[in-house]
Order: sequence, then C-alpha cells, then structure tokens
Amino acid sequence: MKILVLSGSPRPRGNTAAMVDAFARGARESGHQVEIIDVCRKKIAGCMACEYCRQKGSGHERQCVQQDDMQAVYPLLDEAEMILLASPVYYHSFSGQLQCAINRIYALDKPRNLKKAALVLSSGSDNVYGGAVYEYRNSFLDYLHLEDMGIFTAYGKQNQSPEKLEELYRFGKGLPG
Repeated sequence: MKILVLSGSPRPRGNTAAMVDAFARGARESGHQVEIIDVCRKKIAGCMACEYCRQKGSGHERQCVQQDDMQAVYPLLDEAEMILLASPVYYHSFSGQLQCAINRIYALDKPRNLKKAALVLSSGSDNVYGGAVYEYRNSFLDYLHLEDMGIFTAYGKQNQSPEKLEELYRFGKGLPG
C-alpha cells in the first residue's frame, strides 16, 4: 500500500517526528511504501479561495494557481491509498504549516486513490486534541469517505516513551496490504 504522511512538526527530532518514524519503520517492514512530507520544511501557502482549481472546462481543474511546494505533493496525494496526518497540537488543533497543506487539498477535492486515514497527535497535556480530531473526522473520514485506521495521541511523558513508539511501530507493522 502507498502511504503518504503529512508531518506538521517544526521540530525535526521532536515528539511528532519520533512517532512518525516509528510508524514508518513498521509499515516499511511490512512491505508498504511510505512517503513522509515534512510540511514545515516546504513552502506551502494557505488556500486563497480563488476557485481556479474548480473552473469546469478550463483545462486546469484540480490544479492550484499557486506554484509552491504543494505542486509536488498533489501527485503523491492522488497516488496514496492511505494518508497519515501527524502534528503537534497548537491551540487545540494542527500546526499552522500542516493546516495550510490540508486546506490546499481543496484543489484536488478528493484524491483519486485515497481509502484510509490515520491521525497522530502530540502535545504537552491531555484533552487538547478536540479541534484536530474534529477536522480529521469531518474532513477526512466523513467528507472523503476514508476508513479510520486510528487516532494515536501522546502527551507529557508519553512523548517518545518506548511504549508509545512501540505502539506506533506495531500500528505500521500491522497494516493490512
């Protein structure tokens, strides 16, 4: 299975990155193709709501007018069968960098092969995941009709703990083909 990870952590060796790495290691060991996009290292602007991507008969349907690093992500979104969103929680939701990438999926409307989704969130304290979980459930599960493969959270001392990293590794390792 082709898996696309959109990782929204500005810290390359932070808690979210550690969970993504554990997941990816397990998934790759089971024969899955995993592509990790570190959106914080990319230049991805927010959606301008210009509707360029939605002009029927224009020849540029499903194409964003903005020529930034999101252009390289679009084909990966269309090829992926599963998406994993990973982010530290900032003010009850995704990091701003990940939010920009998520909003820009609008240009595709519905990625062609996407069937499954999972969510990985890291925070300093518990019970702060509401905004990110709400968007995940409404935008990815309900609107895109994706199968929920799980929501994984870590806070405080759970972050980068051997138990949490093992949980993410086992999740990746156990994904069906």
